[in-house]
Amino acid sequence: MTNDLTLGIGSRIKHPQYGKGVVIQVYTDSYEITFIDFGTKTILKSFAGLEVLDYVGSEIDLLSFEKVERIITKIIRKMSDIQEIVPMGTKWNGGIMTLQPGDRNLKPKEVPIEAFFHKIVMVRDRLRVMEQRINGSELTDEEKVNLQQYITKIYGSLTTFNVLFAEKDDYFIGDQK
Repeated sequence: MTNDLTLGIGSRIKHPQYGKGVVIQVYTDSYEITFIDFGTKTILKSFAGLEVLDYVGSEIDLLSFEKVERIITKIIRKMSDIQEIVPMGTKWNGGIMTLQPGDRNLKPKEVPIEAFFHKIVMVRDRLRVMEQRINGSELTDEEKVNLQQYITKIYGSLTTFNVLFAEKDDYFIGDQK
């Protein structure tokens, strides 16, 4: 990293010892960086071993603590296999999903919506991990783009289930042409 480049809050970096992290505070001579496995560390701006993964300019540092917290949480979830807790829409609490076979002589299957919702969230989280692993792999850019297109189509196929989520930020988003 060049010493004349000042990272802004939200910049993603990679440290040779601590791994991937996010800049959460900028000081005159140092950065406060939160690392996935090592917590928050103060790193001097003069330290030459930082690799910039995603640069955020210092001119847009006007973020509230809440926004910074949301950004860091999203980044940590994307960079790890941790499954986030996603709230289901309250109107579905205690609900039952009934699968009725076409043959009315057969018994319908009832599934608690909470159990079904949990499975949908697991699929979404595993797709996100797959996306990160593809992006971090040694595949060519063309191969990465091709695989990303499939993942986007999978997200698009799952948008039907967005009705179950409490927050729009948790929705599946497919191809937005």
